[in-house]
Order: sequence, then structure tokens, then C-alpha cells
Amino acid sequence: MSATTAVQTDQPLPLVRFITRVYAQLVLAAFALVPSYLIAYLHLFQNPTLKFENHPFHEFAIAAATLEALFVTYVAWQCYRSSGEPLLRWMTLAFLGFVLIYALHGAFTGLAHDNIWLFLLYGPASRLTMSILLLVGLLSYHRPPDPADRRAGARYWLSWAAIFLVVDVLVALLAHSTVAGIVLLRFTEATALILSTLNVAILMLSRPRSPLMLVYGISITSFALSSVAFLLGRPWNHMWWLAHVIFASGFFLLSYGVAYAFLTTRSFATIYSREELNARLAHAMARTESALQELQRTNRKLEHLAATDPLTGAANRRHFIERLEAEVARAKSDGAPFSLLALDLDNFKWVNDAYGHQVGDTVLQGFVQACLDAIRPYDGVARVGGEEFMVLLTRTSLDAALAVGERIRAAIASTTFAGEVGRKVSITVSIGISQFGTDGSTIDALLRAADQRLYHAKRQGRNRVAAV
Repeated sequence: MSATTAVQTDQPLPLVRFITRVYAQLVLAAFALVPSYLIAYLHLFQNPTLKFENHPFHEFAIAAATLEALFVTYVAWQCYRSSGEPLLRWMTLAFLGFVLIYALHGAFTGLAHDNIWLFLLYGPASRLTMSILLLVGLLSYHRPPDPADRRAGARYWLSWAAIFLVVDVLVALLAHSTVAGIVLLRFTEATALILSTLNVAILMLSRPRSPLMLVYGISITSFALSSVAFLLGRPWNHMWWLAHVIFASGFFLLSYGVAYAFLTTRSFATIYSREELNARLAHAMARTESALQELQRTNRKLEHLAATDPLTGAANRRHFIERLEAEVARAKSDGAPFSLLALDLDNFKWVNDAYGHQVGDTVLQGFVQACLDAIRPYDGVARVGGEEFMVLLTRTSLDAALAVGERIRAAIASTTFAGEVGRKVSITVSIGISQFGTDGSTIDALLRAADQRLYHAKRQGRNRVAAV
């Protein structure tokens, strides 16, 4: 059985995959709704008149939350400066607005008995501001990054800080006006609840693939449930304190997402899901495979260039010697002989002098092709000098080599090569032959014997094949 078949066999059934996916989604939903169980418990089984009024503890908790929110604002701003994602810009503004408004909720704790609305209204005002900005941020999730000059400018952020301070002033004016009261408080909190719920609904419909958006969704769900608890609670009772804890839990979770983005990609959109990682891995593997194939093609090309004479396409001297060494080793092993042909074009210098080197190059190329046509496909031609060539005839005795040499000589003698316009060039070749065993069993001995017979053919008048 192949490995592919084994992998396919291990794949779960579609029904199992479906049930597992539904189960995972239900677990996430149950986790996100954990605060609702606590809200229901307090609402149904606790006396709403029971209170825990502790001003120092409240002031300390708000101060700690403000400092933590300032730090998260800075981290979110750094992420935005790096990635330019509009979502991170609006998240930074949401954190900043929360800090500048919510801090007064703690600062005016001591006035809870003198002006209860000045103390209370800054809480829902901060949550309403944050819910508005987070909703705008979610709607900008798929927009392109902001330009670099917009990210670095201080005027934009100072303008928004001024807006938040104006909100502080408006809340203070409302707290001292005749409209201040439980209706205004509940209206502000209910509006924050509606916007957070809308945020969650949009998120569920759009289903962004970044895992950090899952953190974002659970955090917004906590903000919405905290608003529910604030609407059900009364100042200083247990439901009111639970509402603070639920909101803080969502805030901590969202700050974790920002911190994780800062430590990785500085982005909420490119913290990859498993599907994205698999897709990127497949893409990277495909690119790697393509690069390997290109490298192999390049290596083959380099190997060919390193072993080939660039003018004629014949093997070069280095590659020829490597083949000769391998053939010597084989012949010593099995005893079957091989033969060498040493070839030299007759009077080739005259061709260059009379017609020019360009015609001479054409003659060399035609000569190599004529040799290849006359020998077996697995026998090779090598250029070992200017007009000097060698042919290795594997498993060939001297008599058979003599016949091949004669065939090459006759082919060259009967071939005319293209010269200048309207003229043809004819040339002949002299050939010397040596055989492994008869003429020695080393490369030097075989080359020396073939060269000696080549010179003998030259002395005999050229255009000859000499085997003795």
C-alpha cells in the first residue's frame, strides 16, 4: 500500500468532521457566554439590596485599570504604526478614549454621595465611546493599510484626545443638569449594549479568518454582557461589581490580542489561522519545489558547460579523461577491450588563414557533426586541442575501430563545408588508433600510442587511418 493511500485511509468521515466542528463552535460560544451564567445566578438568587461600598478599593481598581489601559493604548499604537491597519487605528482610539473618560469614574468616587450622576455617568460614557470606535474599527477591517505619513502624525491623535476631553466636559455638564438621572444612565448603557451586540453580529456574519479576531469577538461579547449586568445592577451591589469584573475580563482578553499581535506580526489580520498556515506552507513548498527544479536545470546546464567545448558541442578534454578513466576501470574489471581514435584535421591552419577564423569555426562544427553521424550514440567525440579530437569507442576491438576510423575519414573527405559566399571548403582528417590491452592498460600509454599513429598517418601523406 502506498503512503498516499495510507494517508487517505486515516482521514475522518465527513460526519465526524461536521460534528467535531459544531462541537468546537459550541464550546467557544459556551465560553464566551460564561459571564451570562454568573449574571443569571446573581439576578435570580441574590438579594439586589446587598451592597459592598468600598471607595478606596474602587479607586484603586479604576487606577490600575487606567494604567493598564494606557499601556495597551501604547502597544496598539505601535502595532498600528507598523502595520497601518485601520482596525488597529480605531482600537488605539478606543483604548485612548476609554482611558480619558473612564479615569474620571474613579476620580469622582469620593463624590458618590454628593453627586451620584457625576460619579456614575463616566462609566457608561466610556463604554459607549469604546463600543462606537470598536464598531467603526470592525467595519474597516478589510480596508488597505493607512499611508505611513498618516500613522506618524501627532495632530490626528491630539485631535481625538481633544474630542475625548470634550466628552468629559459634556458628561460633567449632563451630571449637573436636570436631565441627569437613571433614565440617562440606562439609555447610555443600553446604547453601548446595542452597539456591542451589533459588533458581535457583524463579526459572526463576516467570519474573518484571523484567530485574533476570535479573541476580539469574545472580548466584545464580554463588553455587551457587562452592559447587561450594569443595567440589572445598582451602584455598589454585587451585580454592579460583577459588571465591572466582566468588562475587565473582556478588556484583558482584548489587550492580550494586542500584545500577541505586537510580539508577532504587529497586525490583527496576519496572525495566521491553521488554514492560512497550510495554504502558505503549500505555497512555500511549491515555490521551493520550483526553485529546486530550476536549480537542478541550472546545475545540469553548468555540468554540461563544464564538460562541453562551447564552440563545437563536443566533450572537452577534462570530461573525456573522466570517461576514459571510467572505461579503463571497466575494461580491467570485465576484460572487454575498447579503442581510442586520435583525429587531427589536415592543414587546418591554411583554412583559417585563407578564409578566416569564422569559416574555420564552421568547419570544426561540421566536422564534429560528421563524426557523431559516423559513430554509435554512446560513443563520444572530444575536442582536446585547436583542431585535435579524440573518439572513445567502448567495447570495440582494433579491427572494428579501424572500420569506424575509415568511415569517419571517408565522410570528412567527401564533405564540403560552407565558406565564403559562393565557395565551399574541403578538408581531410588523419587518424591514429590504439586499443586497451594491446597498447597498454594506462591512459598515458593509450594516448601516447594513438598520438604516435596519428603522426605516422600524417607522415604517410595525411587523410589516412593508422592502426600500427
